[in-house]
Amino acid sequence: MRVVCRCEDVTYEDVVKAIREGYRDLESLKRKLRIGMGPCQGRTCIPIVARILARETGKKVEEIVLPTRRPPAKPVPLGLFVRK
Repeated sequence: MRVVCRCEDVTYEDVVKAIREGYRDLESLKRKLRIGMGPCQGRTCIPIVARILARETGKKVEEIVLPTRRPPAKPVPLGLFVRK
């Protein structure tokens, strides 16, 4: 078992299986497998998964579109959620 995403415990086999099930881009793989959603925010796993996707689909890595980065929303003080 080769771990691709340590944050979300996703293996190489999980990625290949998802690609063969029809998830053919990083955005859909991200939604299915949660890659890039852990503490590292994809700094480690997204490039690895992009290479796997390129190999499995016969594309060049440069052709793989990276998923949209969505920074956290503006922080809100927790006190706003407390009933008085």
